[in-house]
Amino acid sequence: MDKTNNQGTEDESRSDWAELTHECLINILARLSLEHRWRGMLVCKSWLHSCKDPSINSVFVLEPEPDSARWWTPDLGRMVDSILRSVADWSDGSLREIRTRNCSNLSLSFVAHRCPKLEVLSIKSCPNVTDASMADIAFRCPMIKELDISYCHEISHESLVLIGRNCPDLTILKRNAMNLLDPSEHAGIVPDEYLKTCPQDGNSEAASIGKSMPNLKHLELRFSKVTAKGLALISAGCPNLEYLDLFGCVNLTSRDIDNATSELKNLKDVKKPNFYIPRSVFHTERYGHWRLYDERFQTDVFRI
Repeated sequence: MDKTNNQGTEDESRSDWAELTHECLINILARLSLEHRWRGMLVCKSWLHSCKDPSINSVFVLEPEPDSARWWTPDLGRMVDSILRSVADWSDGSLREIRTRNCSNLSLSFVAHRCPKLEVLSIKSCPNVTDASMADIAFRCPMIKELDISYCHEISHESLVLIGRNCPDLTILKRNAMNLLDPSEHAGIVPDEYLKTCPQDGNSEAASIGKSMPNLKHLELRFSKVTAKGLALISAGCPNLEYLDLFGCVNLTSRDIDNATSELKNLKDVKKPNFYIPRSVFHTERYGHWRLYDERFQTDVFRI
């Protein structure tokens, strides 16, 4: 008897949820993360229909934990592509922000053709994104204001030129590289083969930034191979910079940075390449004397 009553209560509860108005469902679903909404689609047809409403598909955020190796697998990449394509389709052109990892050219080109109002594109750690899809983004999404292509090794300086020329509102660029000075940071997470493909010519990218992105205010180049020459090109071409992150840029001295940024009147914060390198791995043949090492990195933590 009790079991029958409990069953009836459960049926009534399910019925109540299924009979919520579309407006109420939208209000509820808009407060959930993408992962939770994706599960919510399985509840019933009305929930599925509401999850496809353009008003709750203007933002796509699907980012893994930074120490999760499973997010580098092809299967997870295909899943991210599938979800991103679906959200782009449901947004009916209203998708304005994307923050994800491990997507590919397939989904990005789809986004470029469907979402011309895109303003924020953050695709860190995407080994299968190349210049091809970035060209689509550059030509079809001119409203881009923020771009994060950190750790995307198949994207070259050519994409930076296209984005800069076709997206005049771009003010934030993040092009950070992986810390190859301490490989243990990525051990067991990032595939070794991918680490070996890290871009080495920081000055080509610096020249592209300086030549095509005059309105930049925020620039991150952590662990870039850029030298004093490249930094000078950036400073000359981006006079409105307010924030500059050069942490881990071993080819820059504190003096190089001071000289290159002296004319940037709006610059408020500079992150210099201060980090610890044990003497055991310090290349004296490159820097000469230990005092030159201290001069290059300008930090007090090297007191071993």
